[in-house]
Amino acid sequence: MADTSGNADTTGSTATGETGETGKALPGPRKSSWKYIGPGIVVAATGVGAGDLVATLIAGSNFGYTLLWAAVIGCLVKISLAEAAGRWHLSTGRTLFDGWASLGRWTSWFFVVYVVIWGFVYGAAAMSSSGLPLQALFPDVMDLEWWAVLTGLVGLAFVWFNKYEVFEKVMTVLVGVMFVVTVYLAIRVTPNLGDAFAGLLPVLPDEKDSILNTLGLIGGVGGTITLAAYGYWVNAKGWTNTGWMKVMRLDNRVAYITTGIFVISMLFVGAELLHSSNVAIASGDKGLIQLGDILEDEYGTATAKFFLIGFFATSFTSLIGVWHGVSLMFADFVERYRKDRADRATVEGETPAGKVTSGEGSTSVEEVASGARERSWPFRAYLLWLTFPPIVLLFQGEPFRLIILYGVLGAAFLPFLALTLVWLLNSSRTPTEWRNGILSNSMLTIAGLLFIVLCVKQIWDQPWSEFF
Repeated sequence: MADTSGNADTTGSTATGETGETGKALPGPRKSSWKYIGPGIVVAATGVGAGDLVATLIAGSNFGYTLLWAAVIGCLVKISLAEAAGRWHLSTGRTLFDGWASLGRWTSWFFVVYVVIWGFVYGAAAMSSSGLPLQALFPDVMDLEWWAVLTGLVGLAFVWFNKYEVFEKVMTVLVGVMFVVTVYLAIRVTPNLGDAFAGLLPVLPDEKDSILNTLGLIGGVGGTITLAAYGYWVNAKGWTNTGWMKVMRLDNRVAYITTGIFVISMLFVGAELLHSSNVAIASGDKGLIQLGDILEDEYGTATAKFFLIGFFATSFTSLIGVWHGVSLMFADFVERYRKDRADRATVEGETPAGKVTSGEGSTSVEEVASGARERSWPFRAYLLWLTFPPIVLLFQGEPFRLIILYGVLGAAFLPFLALTLVWLLNSSRTPTEWRNGILSNSMLTIAGLLFIVLCVKQIWDQPWSEFF
């Protein structure tokens, strides 16, 4: 019997597999186990970048522990999104892009415009973010721009020559560094646990725009397009059917518990080190450099350098995570487009013009699991796009109009992801027992509405008068 919450247990049960057959168990683990955890660590490491840590620091600096509850809700929202993406891949045997394409060609146009513009600007931002702590650690070696270029080239070479297994192991080590550093800092500042527990009560700060600031913190906890990439990493791990569903859900929870620990730790630092001293830091990655200087004044050089190592791990995991995950998605987009064209040519030759078959152009998760995507030319072409064109931005400054489009498209992606997942997982595209239940629909709808509000605010705040 299907679980109406959308959280059916697959252990020991039969399920509808990729072939649509019932009555036989699908291959997969007999029970969920910590030894299978992997994609969740990757999505947590990629999703939490320097910008997320700064936003949380500033929230702690401005409001103390008041918005701790919002950070927790943000993790729950993202758990729902990533679980839905993973459930689509495992229950249908089709990739997320294949699902999007089934909703209409508008999804393909949105995706390709998004990844081209977003990748160009994000590449420069990720390289700069990874270069900042290296320049702070080794100030007399070379300028920030060259540190940024170096991190981009190292990321390119690492992803180009390694497969998912090695990628996951390196990400796990870097997450370990992030974890140790952020938890150490949270303990070092001696948090007020009474105030922290009080911060779990949903209270809004008594300040202007407090609702929008709170929604922004909820929406900014860990990940944008990396949430969509989660299903691809699940397949790259070798999980391709519903026999792995319980493992995927455990893995996903680990991802966002880990994310929650990062975020809550930095909120503690902001509340104790900055809020109590009434110290303000800049938004963006340079805010973490300022924090390093404050830590050096308060706790000494060793603590500051330890923090900078954690800052580098945070930034570099986001870089190589996007280099790998979004390149996988782009490769899937290209492969589906090629198959779609081939199938259309076949259909037009054998059936009346304009008639389209339901399986046209579909791409299987088995192709992702085989590692073929990571060796394909579209994967490597997008890797090059993320690395070399953005280097121009590092030296010449970011073009104004492109930054506005980048902000708008970035704000629109999460509403797109949440609402298309609601559409896909409530339709006949998904086997009946794996469709959304009340809980999943509620969480995804809340996420979609939240991100629509944030998207509208982002669009409203853009200096459109200067754009034209």
